Amino acid sequence: MSDQQVLAETPPSAGAAPMRLTAMIVASALFMQNLDSTVIATALPAMARAFGADPVHMSAALTSYLLSLAVFIPASGWMADRFGARTVFRAAIGVFTLGSVLCGEAGNFPLLIAARILQGTGGAMMVPVGRLLLLRTVAKSELVAAMAWLTVPAMLGPVIGPPLGGMIVSYASWRWIFYINVPIGLLGILLVTLFIADVREEAPQRFDGLGLLLSAVCLAGAMFGFETIGRGLVSGPTSAALVGLGAAAGLLYLRHARIHASPVLDLTLFRIPSFGISVASGSLFRIGVGAVPFLLPLMIQLGFGRSAAQSGAITFAAAAGALVMKPATQFVLRRFGFRVTLIWNGTLAALLLGATAALRPSWPLVAIYALLLTGGFFRSLQFTAYNTLAYADIPRPRMSAATSLYSTVQQISLTFGVAAGAAALEFGRTLGGHRAPDLGDFSIAFLVVAGASLLAIPLAARLAPDVGAEMSGQRVRGEARACPGR
Repeated sequence: MSDQQVLAETPPSAGAAPMRLTAMIVASALFMQNLDSTVIATALPAMARAFGADPVHMSAALTSYLLSLAVFIPASGWMADRFGARTVFRAAIGVFTLGSVLCGEAGNFPLLIAARILQGTGGAMMVPVGRLLLLRTVAKSELVAAMAWLTVPAMLGPVIGPPLGGMIVSYASWRWIFYINVPIGLLGILLVTLFIADVREEAPQRFDGLGLLLSAVCLAGAMFGFETIGRGLVSGPTSAALVGLGAAAGLLYLRHARIHASPVLDLTLFRIPSFGISVASGSLFRIGVGAVPFLLPLMIQLGFGRSAAQSGAITFAAAAGALVMKPATQFVLRRFGFRVTLIWNGTLAALLLGATAALRPSWPLVAIYALLLTGGFFRSLQFTAYNTLAYADIPRPRMSAATSLYSTVQQISLTFGVAAGAAALEFGRTLGGHRAPDLGDFSIAFLVVAGASLLAIPLAARLAPDVGAEMSGQRVRGEARACPGR
């Protein structure tokens, strides 16, 4: 695709103020989701005691939500085109808020899982449709800035979540970690109603119901099967059967997608190099990073013997580092470009994740904070670069399909991150004959997921040197040097 074609399909700049307002409103929903996920991670040991469950098995409270996201996200793009992005986004916030209330009211573990699945249904529409609102209203030259404005408020959730969750669990009931979503959700609904334009495609594609069913069976079977392997939650043959069912449904979907005019997950988007490589490399990176919100609070509480409040006061540092990076994102990408940034920054981020395996209670608190802050700093830049670059060469009519596919794969990788961390933890515990995980088991788990993140780097190296230059501004600077007389 030529530059002229891309620019023709790019919305004109609406000015900095409207862009920032839209990004901040969308970020309010992401703030609620990120706050929820980090608060619940801190509260898992307390919830396990309340339900009489194994703390390691409580990862199902995280993966059930992420699984629901992955199953329902494919329909988000079509729904936004059919009913309007504002309508769907507002309804998604409402469903997420209702699911939060039901989580707080859950009387047993199965009811909690069911409520988390309902939450995930709302989240499945909330995140990709919110991103779609930005992509359709912001010029590509402003997209890096828009993503930064979007992610700064959204990253406040992981910063506030761990200490808030620790305080709630230590001094109140874990149920309040879900009730706090209610005022945030109601405020988000009000802001969307007042300030967000209703963006939709004039001629939406026909809905691919069979494709959604096949993709749902594929994702649910494979992900739940991998989540339960060797965990004692279901029998080994049952786990294997679920994986096999998922694989069979996936093969059927591949055949279906080749003949359907508008499949629910448009796999032909992978032929666009900037999109395909961003998704593949970013997925491997997220497998490692997705395990951090699950592993780190458990390590501090079970391995270090700290309280939930003390755990939250430590683990928030990883998110705080991510927040610090956001103002520097535009400068780094403009200076080095996407390819160089993804290679070298990704390597540093993976190595720092692996270094988390060396954390011990004897470390000075300042050293623990320094490691977590630095790791979050580099991981944040990597996420922003992947999330922006994926849409560099996507034509405007295919934005809905791209956001659906990208968000689905993103959630799959995060879910596999939690499952991989839990499986590595279970493996170390079984190998050592421990009833409860010890620090050595957590070290093994962190090294395993860091290795997955490191595998992303060779894929990032396949990107073109000037990929995404229109977004980062690198191309303009390079042309100015080549033609100094202009």
